[in-house]
Amino acid sequence: MTKQQAILNLDKVISKTEFSRLQVSDHHIVQTVAISKYSTTKDIATLYEAGQRAFGENKIQDLKEKSQTLQDLPIQWHFVGTLQKNKINNLIDLSPTLMHSLDSLELALELNKKLEIKSKKMNCLLQINSANEDTKSGFLYNEALRMYKKIQNECPNINLKGVMSIGANTNDKAPNYPFEVLKPINQHISIVVSKDSFSFLYYDNFEFLKEVFEKVTIINPSYDDTIPNDCDIVYICGGYVETNKAYKSIKNSNNFKNS
Repeated sequence: MTKQQAILNLDKVISKTEFSRLQVSDHHIVQTVAISKYSTTKDIATLYEAGQRAFGENKIQDLKEKSQTLQDLPIQWHFVGTLQKNKINNLIDLSPTLMHSLDSLELALELNKKLEIKSKKMNCLLQINSANEDTKSGFLYNEALRMYKKIQNECPNINLKGVMSIGANTNDKAPNYPFEVLKPINQHISIVVSKDSFSFLYYDNFEFLKEVFEKVTIINPSYDDTIPNDCDIVYICGGYVETNKAYKSIKNSNNFKNS
């Protein structure tokens, strides 16, 4: 890989990431972690020169070898693989920027114990098996919040920084929507979908919402002045936040705020 190729590839990734970020927030910062498990140290160095700073490895031995070879570069190394208990000390010694796969309470307790012995702390993400797949590890979504708080209280040497989840490997048109995990309690919920010419409401998304919620109503904040009285949830479709008239109308309208 040449530096020019790396710059072009990285620009494409950053552009897509920024486009997605702007659907949600105009001020949050998103960091891209390049998964380098199939990359040589030479390729990693080239990507670093192109501007990439964070890299992720899924094997401790590979993380050790690559980080030692590239120790002159201030790279942020992430561990993204499954951590076996007999490898915990090895990972602690490598001091990763972030460990992405804290997938059980047993692992958390053992990791915390060994961190305490070494007088160290580690930043971690709680891994959630949101798709409830047997082939994936992680906490089930209905226990994740309770386990997150439990680890926070009982494992002072682990700094939980958030959660990590991988969606189902499927060709379904509407997989892994955040509404899916709420489906059992949505049978009596009405949702209002706000839409205008600057926001995106794809047909498959709308059909999925109709399947999940009891009642789906579309409003256009550019013309409609209030939210229906029987509304339980307002869903603002994706789009460019800075030009999303639906978002701005709801944000600035006292009628919307009070309805």
